[in-house]
Amino acid sequence: MFSIIGIVVVFGCIVAGYLMEHGNIKVLLQPAELIIIGGSALGTVLISNPIHTLKQIASGLIAVFGSSKFGESRYVDTLKMMYELLQKARKEGLVALETDIEEPDKSALLSKYKDFVKDHHAVHFVCDTLRMAVSGGVEVFDLDQMLDADMEVHHHEANEPVAALSTMADSLPGLGIVAAVLGVVITMGAIGGPPEEIGHKVAAALVGTFLGILLCYGLFGPLAARMGKIGEEEHAYMMVLRVTMIAFLKGVAPIMAVEIGRRTVPGHVRPSFKKVEEACRG
Repeated sequence: MFSIIGIVVVFGCIVAGYLMEHGNIKVLLQPAELIIIGGSALGTVLISNPIHTLKQIASGLIAVFGSSKFGESRYVDTLKMMYELLQKARKEGLVALETDIEEPDKSALLSKYKDFVKDHHAVHFVCDTLRMAVSGGVEVFDLDQMLDADMEVHHHEANEPVAALSTMADSLPGLGIVAAVLGVVITMGAIGGPPEEIGHKVAAALVGTFLGILLCYGLFGPLAARMGKIGEEEHAYMMVLRVTMIAFLKGVAPIMAVEIGRRTVPGHVRPSFKKVEEACRG
């Protein structure tokens, strides 16, 4: 939502300031310049990225215009779910979790938490870890190292579309110059004609540079930054799951393992101790 507001503010203020100086808005409408810059930028993305990264860019841009999935209520539900899961393991043994972790969407315990079940990466992260713990033979330290490697790989993959979009944004000012140079070439061919025509062509050429810089710093650069923050939010969520499970497997009581996980939640969405305790005890 705020991304949409921000885009409206950027373009609205630029257009408003231009009109305040009695600028002609029609001069800024140069479809040919936009095709040169936009088409070239799209081409650079296609050249430099595989198909899976292109899909991630598309899904990441869609996520930018939505609300965050990792609010305080999501963390409260997740910590409550982990408490129930770990409490069951403590009372009935880790083997009792097999029915839950093999088919999470059919589990009476996990299926109550719709947001978690829809998050396939989080589901695999938790269930695969507990599956390793149930099977035994893996030290807790080694399991923690494996989770760290898993998170690092996923974080690297999440940053690939961000880097690709940032690279495209960085290329836009240069592509704007390309469009401007082409406009100057056209203008040179019109020398000797009416001054009004030459002035119009020069203005069109300058609009190319303007569009390249605006799209870089006013649109795609900020969109890439927001995508990066979404990736950081997911990484923080995985960290909470990781420390909670590892604490329990080290022998910490479920309620204390959940508290350790709560302390890992980013401060701006961290639920209070009382709220989490009431959710778990309830």
